[in-house]
Amino acid sequence: MTELLLIDTIGPFFRGYDRRVINWSKIPWDHAGRQGVAWWETVCRELGIIGRQASSWGFNAASMDDVAHLADHAWIEPEVRRRIARYRMEMRDCFRVLTQAGLAVHVTMDVFSATPGLLQRLEFENKSVNEYLRELLDQFLTDFPEVAGVIVRIGEADGKDVHDDFRSQLVIKTPAHAREFLEQLLPIFEKHGRRLIFRTWTVGAYPIGDLMWHRGTFAETFRGITSHSLVVSMKYGESDFFRYLPLNRNFFRTPLAKIVELQTRREYEGCGEYPSFTGWMYERYVRELKQAENVIGCMVWCQTGGWVPFRRLAFLDREALWNDLNTFVTIRLIREGTLVEDAVHAFAKERQLGDPDALLELLRLSDECVRELLYVEEFAQQKLFFRRVRIPPMLTVYWGNLFVSHSIRKLLRYFVRDADAALRSARRCMDNLDAMIPLAVRAGVPVADFEYMRDTFRLLALAREYYFAEDVNDIEERIAAAKTAYKAKYNKRGLRARYRVKTDFKPLLLNPRHLGWAIRFLMRRQRGYRVVDRLIILSALSLIYRFIAARRPHWIPGFASKSAMGVDVVFR
Repeated sequence: MTELLLIDTIGPFFRGYDRRVINWSKIPWDHAGRQGVAWWETVCRELGIIGRQASSWGFNAASMDDVAHLADHAWIEPEVRRRIARYRMEMRDCFRVLTQAGLAVHVTMDVFSATPGLLQRLEFENKSVNEYLRELLDQFLTDFPEVAGVIVRIGEADGKDVHDDFRSQLVIKTPAHAREFLEQLLPIFEKHGRRLIFRTWTVGAYPIGDLMWHRGTFAETFRGITSHSLVVSMKYGESDFFRYLPLNRNFFRTPLAKIVELQTRREYEGCGEYPSFTGWMYERYVRELKQAENVIGCMVWCQTGGWVPFRRLAFLDREALWNDLNTFVTIRLIREGTLVEDAVHAFAKERQLGDPDALLELLRLSDECVRELLYVEEFAQQKLFFRRVRIPPMLTVYWGNLFVSHSIRKLLRYFVRDADAALRSARRCMDNLDAMIPLAVRAGVPVADFEYMRDTFRLLALAREYYFAEDVNDIEERIAAAKTAYKAKYNKRGLRARYRVKTDFKPLLLNPRHLGWAIRFLMRRQRGYRVVDRLIILSALSLIYRFIAARRPHWIPGFASKSAMGVDVVFR
């Protein structure tokens, strides 16, 4: 099988999408469906820009949404089929532009997306989802010979904010379901000579929810599967696109063809509003992956991911410099094994920036700030699991939200023993940010991005003081004043949108000893499940959560219940 170097290309479809917080996980089809000829012509023109640039850098394939909105079937409601007919016509032009640029088109698919009418018909006909998908994909691959493959997501469904003709839902719940899906669908891809790229990413729902890190679930899912059409796609770590994660060991546990998923528009690290450089982190992963069998490439997310107000689009917006830099360096690492320093110099030359050595020093300093101030290093280095999920190493920032609360203060004081080191690292990072301004001038990169980073990270430094410093009587007032100044300086939306700063200084009335007991009961530091996990955490806790959600919904934070799929998915 040839080398597969995928880049995502859905950015143009968000042009004119006027929402403060955007769901970047897939094309907003409700928005696209309302647009006229001129908008679609702009999409094709921008896809051409992306395609030519990506191809010149070394990518040979593109990902694009989405089978549900492009595959026709007689059981779908007539009015939806009319919209599908238009999408098919418009997207053929999009596919042609990418193909002409030298990128093989791969289309994404959730298992399973359906309309209300389709669900009713499936039930009436007593037909399984796999049977339906065999028919649907057989016809889809016939209708679109230019599509080189389909990228399948089985472990996550549409967020709560998606209002569309199609709604995806989780139907594959066990390793046996996943293996049955592969056994029934792979012959269709073999027949057409196309790829089925199977993503192991999950959000922790159902027994399949630990597929991305649990060796037993992984082995059971792919047991006996040998198809040359299958490519297994895995994120680099055991959680989402965070730092401080070891390389996913499942890369070493199967001879099947594999690709690694890497994110260059860092959805948890500002999405390119400031430099969150991935070069040295990805260099380590690439070096380790050389020891794994049959790793044939990568899938690079440069535009997709997260629920954020940030809007900079790689390849398209001049302001998206940092996402472009990450993407350029990443493909050089994967494709050629280039040293990070050489790749940065090459990018500076291509973009006609200033002093490349000043740029490298900037990236080193910003990398340190992200690792030590956006994250709390001692907490981030800990391996923690809850139910089927590895707990993210970032606690105080999530997507476009910055949290300062007494409950987080209690948690951090439990997990972080060296408070003085945490405070020192915050002060050192703020010194770095001051030093980065003159370096930005020498490097010929936007100074305003570093001013924005400094203003945002100043809030993080104040929060660090609140979490760990003793006898700081005025810290709450200083945080409130800094928040007010931050809001006055930066807009809610636009090409330099601000973080949403959420403060709550109301004391958490929980004894530290009792908090410790609760944490030790609910969380574990090992990958394998404890007896208490199997008897209580994986079963009884689901019932308890459903009771709380029904009887005491105000106990569940609004952010946790409304964003993405909602926290309830973890308890399925």
